[in-house]
Amino acid sequence: MQDKYAQVKLISKPENMLKTIYTACRTCYSADSPLNIYECDSAQDNEKMLKLISKVVSSGHYSTIEHIQVSFAISNISRACSHQLVRHRHMSFSQKSQRYVKEKGQFDYLTPDTIDANPELKAKFDEFMSKVSEFYLELTQNGIPAEDARSVLPNAASTSMVASLNLRELIHLANLRLCTRAQKEIRILVKRMCDALISEEPWLKDYLVPKCERFGFCDEDKSCGRMPVKGN
Repeated sequence: MQDKYAQVKLISKPENMLKTIYTACRTCYSADSPLNIYECDSAQDNEKMLKLISKVVSSGHYSTIEHIQVSFAISNISRACSHQLVRHRHMSFSQKSQRYVKEKGQFDYLTPDTIDANPELKAKFDEFMSKVSEFYLELTQNGIPAEDARSVLPNAASTSMVASLNLRELIHLANLRLCTRAQKEIRILVKRMCDALISEEPWLKDYLVPKCERFGFCDEDKSCGRMPVKGN
């Protein structure tokens, strides 16, 4: 069965991610030059680098991880999901345009699991999407520009993008969007982004988690009960 959720591929990351962060961290506390620190043989010791990075990041010195930029190719997400993603600061997006890309037939769309689980509502949902597609085509075939005809396209319409962000923002994104209170589609998207990077940089697995796992408590207004609520 075809996976209906986000397709994600890590397409760019620094070759020496750990060493770059270590150099940034060490520079703040060393009289030595960054170049000497980067080229020093002792900096090849992963355990040493990870120990310092953990200490610095845990102290809230997040500028040291902003030097790392990663890029993902993302497809098969809904516009509802992309609207949530683009709210995050310090990210760059190049998204499929509904203004310049004209739909030729039935547009692709994502159906939430809650609707999928109800056969009667799912049938009505699909019928509605078909009618929207027909009206969209009627508009464009009668000379309405795609940039105006797109007004009828729903949040369920699928989209694709290239998204880039630094490591600090990815950790922040994971801390918020891996929370059980986030909508399922964006949870899956962000989990796949994190997994793609962790597969190449396993040391990040302790950072790319819901915030409650990092901090040991929940600060949401409504907790899922997984962790103690802050202040209790």
